Amino acid sequence: MNEYQKMRFTHRIVRTLFNTVTNKKIALLGFAFKKDTGDTRESAAITLSSYLIQEHANIAIYDPKVSAKQIKMDLTEPGVGTNEADVHKHVTVCESTYEACAGAAAIVICTEWDEFKMGQTDYQKIFDSMQKPAFIFDGRLILDAPKLREIGFRVETIGKSV
Repeated sequence: MNEYQKMRFTHRIVRTLFNTVTNKKIALLGFAFKKDTGDTRESAAITLSSYLIQEHANIAIYDPKVSAKQIKMDLTEPGVGTNEADVHKHVTVCESTYEACAGAAAIVICTEWDEFKMGQTDYQKIFDSMQKPAFIFDGRLILDAPKLREIGFRVETIGKSV
């Protein structure tokens, strides 16, 4: 995603969640730039997280390869727009997809890890653990939107308005 797409996607998340994310838990799945790496340089998740923190969302981040230390370092880098106190207050780094999603108002797929794909993750279990209505934003186009809608999710995908 380029910078314009990142901000457009982030604004779409806020708009879809009734124009506010203040005190809402948002699960960010994936923090790495791409799957199968711990590389976070130029990661869309940094921009998304920074904006959501500025909007006072509570972010639960899970990435299978990126450490909590790396995530917090990336979010407090000069120029990102967040500080250590805000990151400490609004960001939780989780040990699993299920932990990140429990009690969330929305899920945002930021990295195309195989474990986030349908069949690898029990989306019915996740839906049952979330606030309702349950939203999922597929920023990597890896999910089966019709199946998720059958479960009950409200699905948004990047580059698609349906």
